[in-house]
Amino acid sequence: MYEKNGEKFFIVDAHVHLWDARPQNQSNIHGKQFIDCFFDYHSNLSPESEKWDYETYLYYGGKRLMKDLFEDGYVDHAIFQTTLLRDFYETNFSQFRETQDLVEANPGKLTHNYAYDPRDGEDGITEMRKAHAKYGFTGVKLYTAEWHGESRGYKLDDMWSRKYLDVAQELGVKNIHVHKGPTIRPLDRDAFDVADVDKVATDYLDLNFVVEHIGLPRLEDFCWIATQEPNVYAGMAVAMPFIHTRPRYFAQMMGELLYWLDEDRIIFSSDYALWTPKWLIEQFVDFQIPEDMTEYAPITLDQKRKVLGLNAVNLYPHIQVPEELKIKTPVGANA
Repeated sequence: MYEKNGEKFFIVDAHVHLWDARPQNQSNIHGKQFIDCFFDYHSNLSPESEKWDYETYLYYGGKRLMKDLFEDGYVDHAIFQTTLLRDFYETNFSQFRETQDLVEANPGKLTHNYAYDPRDGEDGITEMRKAHAKYGFTGVKLYTAEWHGESRGYKLDDMWSRKYLDVAQELGVKNIHVHKGPTIRPLDRDAFDVADVDKVATDYLDLNFVVEHIGLPRLEDFCWIATQEPNVYAGMAVAMPFIHTRPRYFAQMMGELLYWLDEDRIIFSSDYALWTPKWLIEQFVDFQIPEDMTEYAPITLDQKRKVLGLNAVNLYPHIQVPEELKIKTPVGANA
């Protein structure tokens, strides 16, 4: 919980990672390229006081994660978004077993989303069913730009992707998080294109599609899709740190999201450990649309409460919010 001037905010960090990018886990040059690109994002968009050294950034472990999120970072609940990158890392980029152990050791604080690759065909569906029976996840993270063999990505509306979405729907896995944002070396920019979200959001009305990184740099494309598809949400990972380096750009992004979507479909994320949540939360609570940007309305405290946590709770209703941190305005969503 974060409190400022007597105002209290329930915090859900809806996109965090526990990764291992050390050289011994890198399968090839692409593993190093990927984490080096992450480190550049971290170094260029973080305040000087929040920058990590490179060695820590490669692997920080669960103890450091819990401190950064829950002791220092005001977070009440965090959601792991699993990233595979099987062709780049020996034991994947996200550490599934280590993450799951952390979830089980901290009941009520952490949610662990599954990840699949539809190019695995029937074998992947079998594994997904087994994993769901064991862990009961309600969300998945998809990475359409991931390389696998000769393939350099896939579309959400590909035949096999639709088969997996059918199974997700059958199992009650409602929240489909999709990385649709800035390209990361060595992946291809067009594989992050947000256009395929439009097709599946129309066809799978019982699923929520959280577009991570709000489709940047294709914000306009994302907004035109999301305004017509009420089951499409804006995941703010990567967009949030611009509040520090490019505050007017951040104001433009928030203004456009509030105009085209609504205040109930914008989800706070630090993308930890790309960035730590503490300074992002502090700066967002203090943030306001500049007065000369008259095309956008000021952001209210209740809108900030929704963005910082209550909208994510609506997607993940197992997260318990203390009564004093709720707001009277109902949050409408496809939960």
